[in-house]
Amino acid sequence: MNFLYGLLQTVLRRFTVFVLFVLPATPLLAAKDSVPDWVKAAAAQQLPKYSSDTNAVVLLNDTTYIVSPDGTAVERVRRVVKILRPQGRDEGLVFVPFDNDRKVHSLHVWSISPDGHEFALSDKEIVEFGYPGQGNLYNDMRVKAARPSGRDPGGVVAYEYERSERPYIAETTWFFQGDIPHLNQTFTLELPAGYTYSTVWAHHASIKEADLENRRWRWEMKETPAIDLDRVLHRPSELALAGRMTIRYAPAGKPVVADGWKSIGMWYDGLSRDRLAATPEIAAKANELAAGKTDFYDKTEAIAEFVQKQVRYFVIEMGIGGYQPHFAADIYRNRYGDCKDKATLLSSMLSTVGVHAALLMVDDHRGVIDPEAPSIVGNHMVTAIEIPKGYESKKLRSVVTAKTGRRYLVFDPTWEKTPFGQFEHELQGSYGVLMEGADSQVIALPVLSPELNTVRRTANMRLDADGTLKGSVVERRFGDISDRRRALYTHGDAKEQSDYIDHALEQDFPTFKVSEMKVENAEALNKDLTNSYTLDVERYGRSMGQLLMVRPRILGSEAPAVDHERRTVPIDLRQTMQAIDEYNIELPAGYAVDELPEAVKLDLGFASYESSSQVKDNVLHYTRTYTVREVTLPPEKYSDLQKLSGVIATDEQSRAVFKKQ
Repeated sequence: MNFLYGLLQTVLRRFTVFVLFVLPATPLLAAKDSVPDWVKAAAAQQLPKYSSDTNAVVLLNDTTYIVSPDGTAVERVRRVVKILRPQGRDEGLVFVPFDNDRKVHSLHVWSISPDGHEFALSDKEIVEFGYPGQGNLYNDMRVKAARPSGRDPGGVVAYEYERSERPYIAETTWFFQGDIPHLNQTFTLELPAGYTYSTVWAHHASIKEADLENRRWRWEMKETPAIDLDRVLHRPSELALAGRMTIRYAPAGKPVVADGWKSIGMWYDGLSRDRLAATPEIAAKANELAAGKTDFYDKTEAIAEFVQKQVRYFVIEMGIGGYQPHFAADIYRNRYGDCKDKATLLSSMLSTVGVHAALLMVDDHRGVIDPEAPSIVGNHMVTAIEIPKGYESKKLRSVVTAKTGRRYLVFDPTWEKTPFGQFEHELQGSYGVLMEGADSQVIALPVLSPELNTVRRTANMRLDADGTLKGSVVERRFGDISDRRRALYTHGDAKEQSDYIDHALEQDFPTFKVSEMKVENAEALNKDLTNSYTLDVERYGRSMGQLLMVRPRILGSEAPAVDHERRTVPIDLRQTMQAIDEYNIELPAGYAVDELPEAVKLDLGFASYESSSQVKDNVLHYTRTYTVREVTLPPEKYSDLQKLSGVIATDEQSRAVFKKQ
């Protein structure tokens, strides 16, 4: 889904690389008094003391948003950036995206070199590129771009532009915080007579606007800190932390709806309602898939898996197509579509077998959708399938309940490796917008049980007197924790598969041999992906005189990465999961136990870990269970995560010691 910032971020990342390697530096021409006074004033400001690793600072970010009586809008932006370190040169690149519905009326670029020379860029030196895209995407977005000179430490780059905004969206969001600090920022709103507006703030306290009269209002911010997550482990999305203000406006006679989520749902209902209409061909296919199935789960699973597996993900977005799905009939006939298209087709097909479904807007970056800040900020669309009243099944795992009392099964037909009945970990523990017309609302998405996302490893091995370990390994994966390997075994070639296993085992053994590899259920998402093979490891057991040292934990590392930095942002553990290992090592004859690692048992609430080592009938038996129950933790829990990591790492490297008799 397009939804404003999602595609824009992707576009700018791709264009940064494209411009740096393809577009030569533009030789700006010096001109007397070429730099406007507002740029000079911004450049002359005294900077606060920033940390030594601050790459650049936005000296000025001034946005004016002007709404016309017919509801169309124009955005005017002035931006001045100062480069502080060589690593900040990219911040001086200029990108202004536009498309068929957003026209750039003017763009001017200036710079001031570190030695004080002033430069201006002519219109002919501003280039224009189409979106470089990727294999499954076509979009009409284009970008006006420039790579000005003077982007060295101490240099300043400034630009201003005017651009018309999309006419069908009565909403704008001011994203005022990013990965570099902002010194001075303003946002000015101009509305015609009769218009009203409302604001919501996310991840920042609201700021009172200044009334400039003549139906103009201004918000001003100073010294906004950066969101620096470059070296942060288990980091949340930058957009889940960065402050933003959303303004929603309406003409006379159409006041801004107090319940913002409801008005968003009603707006989207107007875009999507007619697209859900089923054709005879859609009905015939849905009934064919559901034939002979009377159970709710069985018939919905058959139709959902058809859309999930047989409708190819391919994006064609032009103008309003970034928001509005294509017609279900076209999606079915062409057998391709983007996320909102696939969700639309699934809803349409289900309607023909008596099952109601609604679209559900989400964001695959946890925490971006804020329940207290209604807006269309989101980048993905899934399906909420209404569950019949009184129906229960253990197979329904990703269930939400609306304020109306209706229960829905949340399913994403775009994610090809997520079993029907549950949904991917990126969405868990976040929020979505249920598009149900007048009943539209924000809704909390559940965190699924760890037992639905598992890896179970077993090994039966024999240790020879020379330290060689040999035997069989079986690994079973279920849920999202299996998706990467499922993709590998369904789409990768033999070398890719072999290299992947070799890389995984290299973490535990310096030298090894793998043979008799067998893979089962790679396509069966509701069954364990089973991987079995024979493993041969030299010098696994280490002899020291009469002593033989053996690591009971054969393979698989679970210790979360941690550091000793002060934690100030939430901790994202990605997914709930459970790893269970059970290893048996037959010892060489003539050895008795001298020392075994102590049993471990630690439960911190959000996660737990336990292990034990025993010897019986000359077999070293090791078991452990690692469980993660939560996906997001407050920063003050970082010390607990450090403790957990240390306990697991110590246990994984512990040795059993045996003495020769």
